[in-house]
Amino acid sequence: MAPPSPADNRLRLTGHEKDLGSGFTVRRLLPALQLRSVGPFVFFDHFGPVTVEPADQYDVRPHPHIGLATVTYLFEGAIEHRDSLGSDQVIEPGAINWMSAGRGIVHSERRPQALAAARYVNHGIQLWAALPAAQEESEPSFVHTPAADIPQWQDGDAVVRVLVGEAFGLRSPVATLAPALYLDVRLPAGAGLELPSLAPQMAVYPVDGDLLLGDERLARQTLATLEPGQATRLAATDAPVRCIVIGGEPLDGPRHLWWNFVSSRKERIVQAAHDWERQAMGHVPDETDWIPLPERRFKP
Repeated sequence: MAPPSPADNRLRLTGHEKDLGSGFTVRRLLPALQLRSVGPFVFFDHFGPVTVEPADQYDVRPHPHIGLATVTYLFEGAIEHRDSLGSDQVIEPGAINWMSAGRGIVHSERRPQALAAARYVNHGIQLWAALPAAQEESEPSFVHTPAADIPQWQDGDAVVRVLVGEAFGLRSPVATLAPALYLDVRLPAGAGLELPSLAPQMAVYPVDGDLLLGDERLARQTLATLEPGQATRLAATDAPVRCIVIGGEPLDGPRHLWWNFVSSRKERIVQAAHDWERQAMGHVPDETDWIPLPERRFKP
């Protein structure tokens, strides 16, 4: 983590590389020792751009979740989502896929069959949003919002897609259980955007280039929290940049996060681990393989 500049209490997180298996690595920004969440978002993985060859085995086998919503967004490529509700959806660039685990869901993320023999690039972000404590045991669900349904706003050369929440007079159709903000901002070289304070907690992440954050140069792939209640000037340098903005209301209490489980109660995570070990959390239709629990178990 880079230290804050003088008279600046914003955090700068560079994250760390995490191997998800078969050599597929991601950059994990949240959770971090210095920052556990931004609004409801307790997990932030940036994957790719990675070139997927026909022989590569980057499929993520069936695995469970509780107490959270996965939010998957692609810049390039395709992923086939299948879950224990019977959902079967190819995730494509620009769409938002919101899977609410609630009391428990099982899903897989694989190469689409149509791309089985193809060479292509996968690049995107996966977030986890902790569900409100009162909704942690809600019914699981999966909703796909096509790219064409995501509202877009333009100011000069700056283009903003409102993926989740409200901004610049536009509202995303993606339904959430708690206030959340998720924007995809494109800035051509030299372009800028005045980003108002849209939520009590906000952070910005330049995906593919350096970003000017006020007078500060923010290096690519660095997550920076923003000052509450203050507008922030975002600007591209001498090269175009794409950045992600996340935010929302603070969590309604502390959360425990272990493996794929999020809960306000430690004993609930213990129960979920037990249920998965017994294969009692459901199954993805026609899929028989699954990811076992980590060897290092959760300690309440």
